[in-house]
Amino acid sequence: MTSSEPTETVPSTRIDMLYLSEPEVIAAGVKDMARCMEVMEEVLVLVAKGDYRMAGSSANSHGAQISFPESSPFPGMPLDAADRRFMAMPAYLGGRFDTAGVKWYGSNIENREQGLPRSIHLIVLNDKVTGAPFAIMSGNLESAYRTAAVPGAAAKKLAPVNAKSLGIIGPGAMNKSALHAMTTARPTLDTIRINGRRRSTSEAFAAYVSQNYPQFTTIEIAETIEAAVRDSDIVSEAVTGLVGSENYPYIDGDWIKPGAFLSLPANLKMDKEYTLSGKARLIADAKPIYEAWAEEYPAPSHETAFGMIGLYWQDLIDAGDLDESRVVNIGDVFDDSVAGREFDEQPVLFSVGGMGVEDVAWAKTVYENALELGIGTKLNLWDSPNLS
Repeated sequence: MTSSEPTETVPSTRIDMLYLSEPEVIAAGVKDMARCMEVMEEVLVLVAKGDYRMAGSSANSHGAQISFPESSPFPGMPLDAADRRFMAMPAYLGGRFDTAGVKWYGSNIENREQGLPRSIHLIVLNDKVTGAPFAIMSGNLESAYRTAAVPGAAAKKLAPVNAKSLGIIGPGAMNKSALHAMTTARPTLDTIRINGRRRSTSEAFAAYVSQNYPQFTTIEIAETIEAAVRDSDIVSEAVTGLVGSENYPYIDGDWIKPGAFLSLPANLKMDKEYTLSGKARLIADAKPIYEAWAEEYPAPSHETAFGMIGLYWQDLIDAGDLDESRVVNIGDVFDDSVAGREFDEQPVLFSVGGMGVEDVAWAKTVYENALELGIGTKLNLWDSPNLS
């Protein structure tokens, strides 16, 4: 071979990943709520158009879950308890994200007694062609912020323009990030009403608000859910717990203020008459995920599987009681394909089920920020695979 002949370039088989701890994802902007809301709006438009894939034969499954029995002959096996499960939420998202990934977490409500979050999350991002992992990161804040940013983006579009009052039902970690989202969407908020199962948790949340959100000049402990809902321009309900309508918090439609925006990412019960009446606009983060849940878990899915109100709507659709067209995708509202309200002063009920594509999008954004800032630790998977 002479020097003028081209040399063949051998592709590298080396695989490196960027690891980001929780302090590092913070430094990379995971808590930038305004940016997260922009990204989630972009994600939900892509979802409404169909440029994504998730788990299951329908490509719309929330994920794959390990749950546990009420009793077991094996002494080491965990037993069923509130929020005790393991779950993988794989997804591919198109558009400019063009990335696959998975959020993996274990959950147990008893973690709180040890000072741990109910769920502990880890996120892996993968090359869409080779499947090679290129990032692994702490996922709790990523998950919390993308969860809150979805209704935050919806509130920015649909909440009363000069909203003053916010009702909080379930003063836990989910509603702390929701508080960030709602105040970002509507900085005019100055009154907050807090309802929790225990007064001590409501008081602790009130102290958190007082310390971190001085815009709230009125902070009230609401002894009932009704007191938190009535006269509130925005309501965020985020109560987790056991499956079954007897365990779900209840909101009566008559309590809801005209034109109010309700963010509903957790267990909830509402009366059928109000749901079917057309008094409220029914909007979902993505209708196909509720359809997939209903296929995976026999009706009534809302009663026996998951308590999100969108699954109750799906049960009513499957029973022939609710016309499918009454529930619309928020992505179609974002790109103005569908009206946000059918008439002035119509309250909006926004069901949030959560999707792995949201984790992929926000984790990819955090990863790109980390690269720009030189944050994180490079981990080597291999220089060349032992088996190929």
